[in-house]
Amino acid sequence: MPHHFDDAVVTAVLRHMNGDHGDDNLLITRAFGDGIDVATATMTGFDGDGGLWRADLADGSSADVRVPWPGGAITERPEVRREIVALYDLACERLGVTPRPHA
Repeated sequence: MPHHFDDAVVTAVLRHMNGDHGDDNLLITRAFGDGIDVATATMTGFDGDGGLWRADLADGSSADVRVPWPGGAITERPEVRREIVALYDLACERLGVTPRPHA
């Protein structure tokens, strides 16, 4: 069973990702969405095993994209950021995009 984070943690992470990192959501879903034509993307959840995004496709349909954390299962709040940053970096690599520096 994957670790489940409390609602306050999930809400805060989703607010941050969808409010401040919409372009990152798009990169991640394009890179890990198995060739689907993603127009927009929203992070909808996560647990200790990976993140979940809703990808709105160019044809008007939508698909869920679940991506496992690159570093394996996690259980602590600070690990969420580390794994999302790692996913972003991997997405940039897969898509041939230069990643921005991380603060």
